[in-house]
Formats: sequence, C-alpha cells, structure tokens
Amino acid sequence: MMKISVSCFTFRLVLLFIVSLAMVLPSSAQRQSKPVYSGYLFTYFTGNDKSKEQICFALSEDGYHFKALNGNQPVISSADISETGGVRDPHILRGADGKTFYMVATDMVSAKGWNSNRGLVLMKSNDLVHWTSKAINIQKKYAGQDSLLRVWAPQTIYDAKAKKYMVYFSTKYGHEPDKIVYVYANKDFTDLEGEPKQLFFNPDHAACIDGDIQEKAGKFYLFFKTEDRRPGIKIAVSDRLTGGYVMQRNDYVQQTDKPVEGAGTFPLNDGSGYILMYDMYTSGRYQFTRTVDFRNFKAIDEDVSLDFHPRHGTIMPLTAEEMIRLRKAW
Repeated sequence: MMKISVSCFTFRLVLLFIVSLAMVLPSSAQRQSKPVYSGYLFTYFTGNDKSKEQICFALSEDGYHFKALNGNQPVISSADISETGGVRDPHILRGADGKTFYMVATDMVSAKGWNSNRGLVLMKSNDLVHWTSKAINIQKKYAGQDSLLRVWAPQTIYDAKAKKYMVYFSTKYGHEPDKIVYVYANKDFTDLEGEPKQLFFNPDHAACIDGDIQEKAGKFYLFFKTEDRRPGIKIAVSDRLTGGYVMQRNDYVQQTDKPVEGAGTFPLNDGSGYILMYDMYTSGRYQFTRTVDFRNFKAIDEDVSLDFHPRHGTIMPLTAEEMIRLRKAW
C-alpha cells in the first residue's frame, strides 16, 4: 500500500509539474516570431494610358533605392482582373496572419473620363506571385447609386476589433464633394459586406480622396488629399479605426509647393521612423519624406533613387525569402 501511495504521489507531482510548465511556456503559435523584414515591395502604375494603367512591382533592400521588376512592365494584366480594362492606385497589405496578401486598386481607364469609373478590384495571394481577383462595381452592387460618378483609390487595413479587413476609398455623387467611406470585405476577400459608411467628416465640407491610414502608438493617422482646393495632403487622427477622426493640423504636410496626391506611408524596417511618399503628378516624379512623429516631415530626395517613374502606389516590408521569390518570378 505504501508503494502505491508513493507512486500516486509521484505521479501527481509529475502531472502538476507538466500542467504548470504548460501554463508558463508559450504555445507553438506564440513561439513563432514575427517575420524578419529585410526589404520592401513597391506596387504602382505608370501613367494615364490604358497600357500604363497596370500593376507593376519594384524591390528595395533599404526603402530608399528601388529597382523595377519585369523591366517595369506589368506583373498582373488589368484586362484579366478589371471591368474597365485598366487599374490605378494599387495598395498592398500583409494580412494579420503574416502570410496572406491583399491588394486593392481603382478599376478605371482615365481616357474614359475622371467621372467614368464605378468600382474597384479586390485581390488576394499566398505568395505575391499568383493572385485571385474580383471586380466590384459599387453602382451595380448597391441600390440608389444612380448619381455615383466615381470610386477612387481603395486601401485595406485589418480591423483587430472586428477581426475583418476594412476597405476604404473615396466616392463622389452628383454635385457633392468626394467623401472617404469604408466597408468590410467578406472572409474570402471576394466581396464587400454591408453598406459603405462615411469614415471621415471634413470640417471644411470639402472633397477628400486618396485616404491612407497608418496606426502608431494606439492612434490611427488618416492621410488624405484635398481634392477641390490646393491639391495637397493633410492628416486627421483618431483613437479608433472606423471614426472620430479630427484634423491634427490645418496645414499641408508635403515638402513641396507643387501639387501632390496619393500619400503612402510605411515603417522603416530598422525602426528608425516612417516614410511618407506621394505622387507629384504634375511634375512627373515622386517625393519621399521621413518622419518619426507624423508631425514633422523632412524631404529626403537626395537619399532616394528609382529606375522607373511610378504613379500613385504603396510600399510593404518583405522578408528575404519573399524578395528572392519575386526576383525569381520577374
């Protein structure tokens, strides 16, 4: 009996130790470290012509010097993914799982007119090379859209509270100014769920397009272009993703007196700050600025080189493995 009691006691001790260890040690999912980024992917289009309203890729190892892939030729055919035959303003996002990628773009051929498009394109990939896609025509999808003139510059961000991907873009109806709205994508990223809602209410009641949201220290910074005034970029800030945005400052943040659009922000992989870049669309070039606080921006033109001429695009950090895969594909 004594031997049995000792054995039972020992077994209980071992069991207790195992349970305690399991409580202390992280799970296998928790032990997985975040991706180590060693480069950047620039996705963009190149001009106001159907042959140039296509998605192109470029790579950089430092976030300052970029070289185009595929000879600066499209990596995805617009004819295969859009209703109009052209796409503009591509935005790329790494998913919350770290290995799924989402891209959205304006479904538009500018030669048909600036008030000619009604939709956007949703794309999804597991390797950045092969993409599935779905064109969404807002006017066809929702009722009461007779006065819709255009749908511009969509972007995607993960809403950690809703556990869904939020797509936001600008719309213009009749004589109303352009407004930035948002709606959630479905689980498969093949459609939109619910009705679009206005994301930002401009105190000037003026047109806003080209929204770009960056999260930093628990706050959401919405960069946007003032479309019907001096064409530049301003910032509104909120402590929640889907509303409550207040103008951070009333002056413009671009570091040029030339018209700009298409703000794109991304963090530097070394943790030294952020880049805000934008399309100087009347000057035929891009400008990069650097910031650490989203209040003060410094132009770094002398530090940047591109072997291509991009239009409104975005940049996403990459791992070394992803860089190799993209170079091998294109």
